[in-house]
Amino acid sequence: MSVEQQMRARLAALQPLVLELVDESARHAGHAGARPGGNTHWRLNIVSRAFAGKPTVARHRMIYEALGELMQDPIHALAIQARAPDETGA
Repeated sequence: MSVEQQMRARLAALQPLVLELVDESARHAGHAGARPGGNTHWRLNIVSRAFAGKPTVARHRMIYEALGELMQDPIHALAIQARAPDETGA
């Protein structure tokens, strides 16, 4: 299973209404944490009812918990936009 598939499967626990995941590793070639083959630098846009009423830090912690050890290896950086449905009009 690819890193992206693993991430999507684990984030499914948050029952996302929107889940956009982009591997931006190529943009970071030569930077800290970058490795040949990518899968190190990601951008995540996620909308979930689970985020309703929670501050940004709590939302990020929920995501980190869902991703588990992937946050240590292979993920080096994760840019997160986490919103509740009422914050998007969805």
